[in-house]
Amino acid sequence: MPNPKITEVQSLVLETYNLIGRLSAVPNSKANAENYARKLEMLSAQYESGAVKLREFCERHYRAVAKSGGKSPPPHTIAGRAEVNEYGWLHIKIDALLPHCRYTSPAYLTDTIARLLDEFERGRRRLPYFDAAALVIDEHCDIETRTVFDQDNKGWKAIPNALKGRVIKDDDQFTLSVHLISTKSAEMACHIYILPQSEAGDFFYAKAENYGVFS
Repeated sequence: MPNPKITEVQSLVLETYNLIGRLSAVPNSKANAENYARKLEMLSAQYESGAVKLREFCERHYRAVAKSGGKSPPPHTIAGRAEVNEYGWLHIKIDALLPHCRYTSPAYLTDTIARLLDEFERGRRRLPYFDAAALVIDEHCDIETRTVFDQDNKGWKAIPNALKGRVIKDDDQFTLSVHLISTKSAEMACHIYILPQSEAGDFFYAKAENYGVFS
């Protein structure tokens, strides 16, 4: 009998395949730009949903093998990294741009951050914890029309939600200051920094002076 979890992943993959077929039938022209963009976002959301479900399935499989004392399967790589730099600031790099969330909550972003933090702790390293923190989200890209920081596209809010209670005490306006910045770069990535609120000035001074901690 098929495992219901893998059947769910199979259904998501099939729906993704069907979405690709429907997208290929839409002419990519200026007249169809809005419709084409909407279908692309639906396709991206479907891919992300499938990735999260498959990650969950892999995690269950890994735990079952570990409990039985068998050889563990190779770990699946998460697209990014988490580290604590020389200043004690937590730096998370996501190897993708921030998702829009006009239609669905960006579960892929929340899941990715949580798994990167898990991976960091598995290396017997301790995550910093800030009672009053500054969160700097620095998106690197060279796309002139990026609007992910617009009020209608609040995908970045998944980041403090993933950090709350684990790295930061809370995400209210007195406990967490949020700074959204963009860096024009051929690199397509999102850099996230969490540091004490009292050191926010040091962060922006170091960034302005192009110190080598921002990579």
